[in-house]
Amino acid sequence: MSIPVILVTGFLGAGKTTLINHLLTANGGRRLAAVVNDFGAINIDADLIAEQADGVVSLTNGCICCSLQGDLLRTLSNLLRRIPPPEGIVIETSGVSDPAEIVRSLLDPVIWRDAALETVIAVADARALADDPALLDDALCRSQIASADIVALNKADLVDVAELARARAALAKLKPDRVIFPVAEGRIAPELAFAGGGHEPAVPDARRAAQARFATPRFETTTFTTERPLAMAAFQAVIGRLAPQLVRAKGFVTFAGQPDRPMLFQLVGERATLGPAPAGGRGEAVRLVLIAEMGRIEPAAMRAALAACVEA
Repeated sequence: MSIPVILVTGFLGAGKTTLINHLLTANGGRRLAAVVNDFGAINIDADLIAEQADGVVSLTNGCICCSLQGDLLRTLSNLLRRIPPPEGIVIETSGVSDPAEIVRSLLDPVIWRDAALETVIAVADARALADDPALLDDALCRSQIASADIVALNKADLVDVAELARARAALAKLKPDRVIFPVAEGRIAPELAFAGGGHEPAVPDARRAAQARFATPRFETTTFTTERPLAMAAFQAVIGRLAPQLVRAKGFVTFAGQPDRPMLFQLVGERATLGPAPAGGRGEAVRLVLIAEMGRIEPAAMRAALAACVEA
């Protein structure tokens, strides 16, 4: 199976490292590997550190964290050779780098076979944008947002309702509002990073409870399976209609006329991909997981629309 890759980009000081640290500690049982630029910036509780050697910190929860040393692709290759291999890889880009080239590299079919780009998350600073929406006039900031599937509008706890609306409106000029999620302290819901997995951890103290209104909304998941292949044109038309209501979708699809060629389908934000399914990924002819914010979809109608795509 291909290992999902999460790419985290965004403004300098917006909270990229904080978000990555949250994913490492609230990992939902996954063995994650984080590749970061500034190893010392990852604030890992000493009680979580199992061992540290050769630029890699191993955590007691099964995750690891390492510094980006030299070529990214070489670093990925080293991670993929680990025993046991990670179940997900989180990569932090520099706050002064354009992520577009990294995205292009990760979409290379050779790399995709072993480490598939799952989600690009841009971290934006709600406080900074509320004070100066013109920050998005900067070409680098615009490229970071444009490359993203999901925008985490961080530091939402540091602004009032009107300021948060102003920051969100500024971002909505570049991305659909449905992919912009206010968060506090980088506490993004795992559903936004990894399709179909994990739940947001319980709020541990009163201070976090007071920030609950800034937390990412909870999501509902709909699963569709069938033993029969789908008509490709019908499937594409249905997904086109459903996409504006979805945060993401992922799964295996087999199309009529190609019963021995299962495909891996993924929709996240505005990006949809369809490619050969990795070895071992086959079960039913079609198995899809669709994720949306609570109340935005009607699961029965969604399943009926997909069922209508089954080849007669």
